[in-house]
Amino acid sequence: MGDEDRIRIRHMIDASEEALSFVRTAKKEEFSQSRQLILSVIKDIEIIGEAASKISEETK
Repeated sequence: MGDEDRIRIRHMIDASEEALSFVRTAKKEEFSQSRQLILSVIKDIEIIGEAASKISEETK
């Protein structure tokens, strides 16, 4: 695995942990009513998806 893949995987892990920390502390009702919280989680999901799409075939 190359350094670029390691960096991308680290970004994916960091974004995953951040998204989980947001939802872990929020109750379902609070989450569903907080546009800021929803957008924060969506942004982390976008980061994960973009990093995943650039992982080399060898690493996949």
